[in-house]
Amino acid sequence: MRFKPGLTAKLTRHIVSNRAKGNKRFALVLMLEPTFKCNLLCEGCGRIREYKQDIDKVLSVKGCLEAADECGAPIVSICGGEPLVYPYIIELIDELTKKGKYIYLCTNGILFKEKMDMLKPNGNLMINFHIDGLEKTHGAITGFACAYKKVIEAIKAAKSRGFFVCTNTTVYKKTEPEEIKELFRELHGLGVDGFLVSPAYEYVHVGEEFFMNKKELADFFKSLQPEFKRYRFLNSPLYLEFVQGERRLDCSPWANPTRNPVGWRSPCYQMADRHFATYKELLEKTDWDKYGPAGGDPRCKECAVHCGFEPTSALGGGSFGDIMKLIKWQFS
Repeated sequence: MRFKPGLTAKLTRHIVSNRAKGNKRFALVLMLEPTFKCNLLCEGCGRIREYKQDIDKVLSVKGCLEAADECGAPIVSICGGEPLVYPYIIELIDELTKKGKYIYLCTNGILFKEKMDMLKPNGNLMINFHIDGLEKTHGAITGFACAYKKVIEAIKAAKSRGFFVCTNTTVYKKTEPEEIKELFRELHGLGVDGFLVSPAYEYVHVGEEFFMNKKELADFFKSLQPEFKRYRFLNSPLYLEFVQGERRLDCSPWANPTRNPVGWRSPCYQMADRHFATYKELLEKTDWDKYGPAGGDPRCKECAVHCGFEPTSALGGGSFGDIMKLIKWQFS
């Protein structure tokens, strides 16, 4: 199976329950950023730049748990910043596990071996290592020459301890398809359980030269089609068709809401027009019709980042053929 049976069952029950209650918008994955601090300075990252005035702010463990309860998402993606920099990360993971949440710990891997003995492999915790290319490219993007060596060592260590390990790869304008194919071959050889891949978002704090438009994205992702069939990708087939320009998907930013030390980020993980004190306020006070492919906001025009569009495929509402495609994919 593509995902753990318990995760799939819990997510399905969550969707069915909310549909039965008539809820139009609800959370699937909480993007939890307990800290903005990071031990890298990646050239495509907007976080460390846009929150530079708030870089020292952190969420308490209590605040993190309240956010998880408030939005009710069955999955929590602990990101940031670098979550292993957060001083209470082990306590947070333990408490979220007690609540029955499925957890993606999103890390660059540099501190993983140092923290590994405090982490407990279990059916709820998945380690998601970020890696954007082979040694030279990943070092250039992260600004740390040894970043590739560190993350590869961390992946090997995590697999040796029995963790579910996946990787997240962001592609940029200068990313070479052949290099990404070689990266997937190497990661597959290390026993990585699944791959995530996404185009970068054009953060205004970063600059335009790093990012592809929709046409360039479609050409790039079509060149990876053999890899999508060869390896276990955690991106849904509907999303992969979307980034290849073969289908339309709406954006569902409210399904993957972001909570950080400033508040609930609105409207999405990529854009912060304002922050709200509660998830309820985020849902009720954000003008969702302004955003997404049909909303008219120019910042959304070229966006195809997975955290906005993947929830749409998970929420269904498509054809019977799409539903069957997702079921077949999950059990492949």
